[in-house]
Amino acid sequence: MRVLLDTHALLWALAEPLRLSPRISALIREASTEVIVSSASAWEIATKQRLGQLPGAGAIVVGYASHLEMLRAEELPIRSAHALMAESLAVDHRDPFDRMLAAQAMIEGMPIVTDDGAFRLFADLQTLW
Repeated sequence: MRVLLDTHALLWALAEPLRLSPRISALIREASTEVIVSSASAWEIATKQRLGQLPGAGAIVVGYASHLEMLRAEELPIRSAHALMAESLAVDHRDPFDRMLAAQAMIEGMPIVTDDGAFRLFADLQTLW
């Protein structure tokens, strides 16, 4: 199974794994699971850390690549198709990071791992938690 981690799921997997649901913890650890992380998550973490909204994320920012490696996660770059779809989604959700992750998950045909109810606004998006 191939899954895209929402930014908070990525942060919890790295720094607070007990906050993940048992189902998601097992899924991430499963060798057959392809864990995908959007480059938008790196941007979101770095931005929020710089703005003081994620004060404990400095170590994650500095060691980002090695943290992804530790999770066996593959990074998904933002492509123009992702950006164009994120803008065109007919959903009243203003968070550009969430819109990008939703578009990427839909285009790439994979569920997004999230505990964020806002993703339920995206009708064609499968969520896991």
